[in-house]
Amino acid sequence: MDILKISQQLDKIEKLLLSSKTVLTFDEACEYTGLKASYLYKMTASKLIPHSKPNGGKIFFDKSKLDTWLLQNENQTQSEIEKKALSYTLKNKKRG
Repeated sequence: MDILKISQQLDKIEKLLLSSKTVLTFDEACEYTGLKASYLYKMTASKLIPHSKPNGGKIFFDKSKLDTWLLQNENQTQSEIEKKALSYTLKNKKRG
């Protein structure tokens, strides 16, 4: 087995292990979210992302809270917008 295939297999294993964790370290959170470490530090310092610092030391993240944070400000599809507009129009149509 060549080194490239072994490296790819290790990457897959690491991702599987990371996906099963509920609490992530700072480095794991960077990997999970795809954010650069410097940006994630800024976000934690500004209290813009949910995190924990037990005893004021290392930074940890609750994976489910990260998921919620990552999925905030969801954009609706054109179809969803059209359905809501039609529903609103039908509901508020003046009867006359």
